[in-house]
Amino acid sequence: MRSAFDKLISWTGLALAAVLLMAGGLLTWANVFIGDQVEAQFTQQDIVMPEGDALASLPEADAEALKPYAGSPLDTGPEAKAFADHYILAHMNASGAALNNGDPVTYEEASAKGRELSAAIAENPNATQAQKDEAQAWMDLRESLFMGNTLRGLLLYGYAFATVGTIAGIAAIAAFAGAAVLLVLFGFGIWHARQARRVEAEGQPVPQVA
Repeated sequence: MRSAFDKLISWTGLALAAVLLMAGGLLTWANVFIGDQVEAQFTQQDIVMPEGDALASLPEADAEALKPYAGSPLDTGPEAKAFADHYILAHMNASGAALNNGDPVTYEEASAKGRELSAAIAENPNATQAQKDEAQAWMDLRESLFMGNTLRGLLLYGYAFATVGTIAGIAAIAAFAGAAVLLVLFGFGIWHARQARRVEAEGQPVPQVA
């Protein structure tokens, strides 16, 4: 009886090990596929991480975040996130601050301000050139922020995709490790089942595995 129970548990463990091995294989494939796709797509953009004067013109916190990648091609998720959050966004904030008394401006704010000034000029035939220039500056800022947000979004999507690939790789390692443990336990289970069958045949108590 104990021998049959040990075999049942052992073969169940073997089945679970097989499932984990298949899962590990699929997760490894996902990790490699995503990594290749992310690198290929980013490489096609031909973006080089800022260095030298380009870093010096940024706020200190942004420059420090970009220094580890200075001068390297942008081809990984972490580089994409750093470029989006500490280079593109830094320039967007600086552009908005130049028109808004030092405070950053969102796309919606720039768009609303630009439409407001443009409407006021359209209704005022005596609008000065300075007023027209201000309205145009806000409309240009709106366009700049739109393009900046679009590029940031694409880069951050790539970063999120790359992160999924990294998680898949970690999960694959865990799956393979779990399968290895189950295979070892399967071996011990089969050994114990044989021992139990031999002892039961001799009419002696079955030895217990610690």
